[in-house]
Amino acid sequence: MELFINLTINGLATGMLIFLLAAGLTLIFGLMSVLNFAHGGLFAWGAYAGVWLYLLTNSFIAGIIGAIFMGIILGFITEKWIIQPVYGNHVQQILITLGFMIVLSEFLKVIWGPNQIAVTPPAYLTGSWEIGNILIIKYRAFIIVVGFLMYALIYYMLKHTKIGLIVRAGVINKEMVQSLGINIKRIFLYVFMAGAAMAALSGMLIAPYAGVIHGNMGMEYAILAFIVVVIGGMGNITGSILAATLVGLIGSFMAYYVPELSLAVNMLIMAVVLLVRPQGLFALKG
Repeated sequence: MELFINLTINGLATGMLIFLLAAGLTLIFGLMSVLNFAHGGLFAWGAYAGVWLYLLTNSFIAGIIGAIFMGIILGFITEKWIIQPVYGNHVQQILITLGFMIVLSEFLKVIWGPNQIAVTPPAYLTGSWEIGNILIIKYRAFIIVVGFLMYALIYYMLKHTKIGLIVRAGVINKEMVQSLGINIKRIFLYVFMAGAAMAALSGMLIAPYAGVIHGNMGMEYAILAFIVVVIGGMGNITGSILAATLVGLIGSFMAYYVPELSLAVNMLIMAVVLLVRPQGLFALKG
């Protein structure tokens, strides 16, 4: 029983990390219909910038702020000069963002070198609580709390604020929103920057969890994010957190019992979902 609970906590923590990355992709991919393969690059840059600031100042909070700031800047650059010229053309979006992803990964190695960088959690998040025979690692509990808080924040903004209403209306009919005097291009730019900031934040948070960061981490984790978006349903933030939790739990249990199949099983689930319910497991009707 203790093993089951420990694996469940590990799976939830991994799921929340994937959700933070996938949530940004859900906003960009699902709401704006932009196939942003550079999302993993934004994630990796957030990790490197945040970790660099964290190690420099010995402040984990400063690292988080630095990662978010880096995500906002890169989000602005990506949307303004990479995405805007190819809005509405998915093939061009795939090619240009995939190329940008490679450029971002290579520049990481130029600035910080090709070697891995070791990262540990701050002292106040190191260690664990022991309840009976159950061991709860503090940093994993922290990740789970952050993940649920971010979900609540995004859900509230999309469903209960004016900006959320404008975004949802703009997705359905850009021309109608534009005719009301609202600059929908600027709104989409802000949405993209928010999605990029979330990718960068997840990169910073996953660094102490994984223990090291490296130049190819963007592609590695971006695959999981795309799997979550496909399983959860395009633009469905609730679907994303449910799918991320599912992927995290399956990954945790498979990594313990059948480690060779821990990634393959997620691919298999995605393939089955695409065949049976291509709109996503948790997509709403209509």
